[in-house]
Amino acid sequence: MQRVCFLLKVRAEKAAEYRERHQDVWAEMLDALSAAGWHNYSLFLREDGLLVGYLETPDFERARAAMEATDVNARWQAEMAGFFEDLDGLAPDAAMRPLTEVFHLA
Repeated sequence: MQRVCFLLKVRAEKAAEYRERHQDVWAEMLDALSAAGWHNYSLFLREDGLLVGYLETPDFERARAAMEATDVNARWQAEMAGFFEDLDGLAPDAAMRPLTEVFHLA
C-alpha cells in the first residue's frame, strides 16, 4: 500500500468556505474515490490556507487516472479550482505533487 502525502495552497480568504464545502462532499464523489482506490483519505487545512492531503492506495497513478476518467471528478474539480493558488492552469487534483516520504514508524 502506498502512503501519499501532498500539499496545495487554498486562498486564505476562501479557507472557511473550503472547509464548509468538505462538510458535505457529494455521495457520488465519495463513491468514486473509494472505487478508484483512494483509502484512508484525509485533508488538513491550516488557517493560512496550507492544505495537506494524505491517502493510502495500492497504486497512486492508477488511482488518480481512475478518478480523472469520472464525470463526477471533472465536476468537482471545476467547482474547487477557484479555491486554490498556484495551479498553473491545472485542475487541483492534477496539481498534486506527492511529497517524498523520509520516515515512517509502523
